[in-house]
Amino acid sequence: MKKVGMVLLGILVFVVAFTVGAISKIMPKSWQKDYEVEWSEEVGTAQTDLVYGDKPAEKFDLYLPADKGKKNYGLVGYLHAGGFTTGDKTDDKAILEWLCSMGYVTAGINYTLFSADNLDANIYTQSEEIKQAMPVVVAEAEKLGYHIDRMAIAGGSAGGTLAMLYAYRDAKDAPVPVKMMFEAVGPSSFYPEDWKSYGLDQDTEDVKVAAAGLFGTMAGQEIKPEMFGTAEYEELIKPISGYMWVDSDSVPSVVAYGKHDRVCPYDSSTHLKKALEENNVPHAYFELPHSGHALQNDDKIYQQYMDMVVEYLKKYMD
Repeated sequence: MKKVGMVLLGILVFVVAFTVGAISKIMPKSWQKDYEVEWSEEVGTAQTDLVYGDKPAEKFDLYLPADKGKKNYGLVGYLHAGGFTTGDKTDDKAILEWLCSMGYVTAGINYTLFSADNLDANIYTQSEEIKQAMPVVVAEAEKLGYHIDRMAIAGGSAGGTLAMLYAYRDAKDAPVPVKMMFEAVGPSSFYPEDWKSYGLDQDTEDVKVAAAGLFGTMAGQEIKPEMFGTAEYEELIKPISGYMWVDSDSVPSVVAYGKHDRVCPYDSSTHLKKALEENNVPHAYFELPHSGHALQNDDKIYQQYMDMVVEYLKKYMD
């Protein structure tokens, strides 16, 4: 019964904690227009609900530039937010259209969400679905007349975590070379001491049980409280911890985090920053000192982040 209770507690914390993280592309209204486009056939066309697997959620939308005269195209895959429990590829329609207007084939990709009906879904299984999707996305673009020879992967919040895993862990298996990654407010690590906003840093048995249940649910592994701080725990969370896969060959990255984020605790991002620096990975790390998960209170820095995304796309994808 104790084991069942721990699992149920973990599931409850998972759903409550991360459902509030359902953000996608949130930008200050005053300059949002700089990163939007009025979509029309002169800009591109969209193919929706294309299938990449047998599960109901395993679908993607493909946005194709109107200019079909290029020999090769870059692909930008963007993964939706929603705390691993909610969200949909259509939430990112605006950013996918904008990226397509820059000449890239873009793809919004769904993945099986953790829910009462899908208790086996977790960050690892979701990351495996993204890995499964990419060859299908590239093949579908090819079938429609767009030869893909390079790609970038991106996302926000939960999608940011999945983008990191694909960029740092799975890039070697990508159907075309992964040239860069950009993401905002995606958790890169899962240590209780970093998750202070959820009270998981407290040294009590009840809190340790809750943390073990939460991180075990996320990883799809049985985690026991006594494992925290051990090499065994490191191995169990490595498959879902983006920062652990960063090395000297990792792709250039642009990332942004809010210092007062209580959904994706800011301390969880510091491991990523350190890994990028220690491995000399070309990167731009933006800290928004007055913002939370929506990056809402530092307009100038948020715009710098978006400008840097454009700069990296031009440098590594064009």
